[in-house]
Amino acid sequence: LIESDGQLSSLKQTADIEDALARGVQGIVLNPNEGDAMAPALQEALDAHVPVVTVDRSVPSVQGVLAHVGADNVKGGEAQGEVILKLFPNGATIMNLQGELGAKPAIDRSKGLHNVLDAAGAKYKFVYQQTAGFDRARGRSMTEAALTGLAKPPQVIVAANDDMAFGAMEAVKAHNLRGVAIVGFDASPEALAQVRDGTMTATVEQFPAEQCALAMRILVDFIETGRRPATQINLLQPIAITKDNLDQAARFNEVN
Repeated sequence: LIESDGQLSSLKQTADIEDALARGVQGIVLNPNEGDAMAPALQEALDAHVPVVTVDRSVPSVQGVLAHVGADNVKGGEAQGEVILKLFPNGATIMNLQGELGAKPAIDRSKGLHNVLDAAGAKYKFVYQQTAGFDRARGRSMTEAALTGLAKPPQVIVAANDDMAFGAMEAVKAHNLRGVAIVGFDASPEALAQVRDGTMTATVEQFPAEQCALAMRILVDFIETGRRPATQINLLQPIAITKDNLDQAARFNEVN
């Protein structure tokens, strides 16, 4: 088993795939950093008749992957929106920190969020939306910019991952603001601890370990038997995690 860390770099991931192909791997499980940027490397693997299973992010422009395993990110964004509806039934002002530009999870999570809040009417107003690249430091700097530029702070900051939510929390704290609801995505142990302690309102669990395990089972089964999966696209259902259901988070036992 060869493991590589793409380090949030499409260039690094491309080099990793080329190295794996040179070493004669029989299959690849890939979480693409960006869909469009990783398409050539993915196509190179398929042209070499190496089966590929994508995880989390799909690459729609490339046909022929063995399978895709991920979370239904639209449903995940909708879960964030439902949390906001419950907390603010009379409406709210919302800041939306989006993920990596061009990354399908970022696009889908924002789409799901808008599905719920746009349908609920104009009383839910997006006062600031910006891409922060799934990055904590950029999450903080974008939030700092918003808090400086807006006449009033938003009532809710929703982020497409927990790292950006942590950056937003740091900015909110630096501005001595209280009562701003912060909703993340990923259900990392740090986020679960923040939810438990009340400093983060909610996060979204997408069961990444289950995604990876299923992807590996599909790939190994194909290598051993030649059997393709019954379903090419396999999406797990994300759930919102609040104080009320912390024990449903996959990594709850890692919370200190």
